[in-house]
Amino acid sequence: MNSQLMKMMAVALCVVGQISIVHAASSEQKNIHKVLKSYEQVLNASDVAGVAKLYTKDGVFMAQHKPSVVGISAIKAAYKSIFQVIDLNINFDIIEIEVIADDWAFARTNSAGTATVNATGDKIPEGNQELFLFKKNR
Repeated sequence: MNSQLMKMMAVALCVVGQISIVHAASSEQKNIHKVLKSYEQVLNASDVAGVAKLYTKDGVFMAQHKPSVVGISAIKAAYKSIFQVIDLNINFDIIEIEVIADDWAFARTNSAGTATVNATGDKIPEGNQELFLFKKNR
């Protein structure tokens, strides 16, 4: 085989490899998009069990003005406490999803909507900027 043909084959293999990587990343981004939309739904439903299903067993939740909590039981308790105080009606605007390794990705979102204070029924504006770190369960 001449060297020109071998170079072309090597380039073709690199391109195919890159296409496979891009396809895998795109597939993972779609999966993460679905997870974020599921999270939006369970937050709006005040569904503690639904929220917990979206976290890894060693997941970390960092609510505003609260200490971080680690692990499913602590995460459930934190969300139960939040949902006792407010009902959310928010939407996520997914700004960015980046797959950074085989098992890791991050997403950057903005959320906006309202929170209803359960004690009074008052609706107040709710909005955040979020950074999610994802670890693939295997």
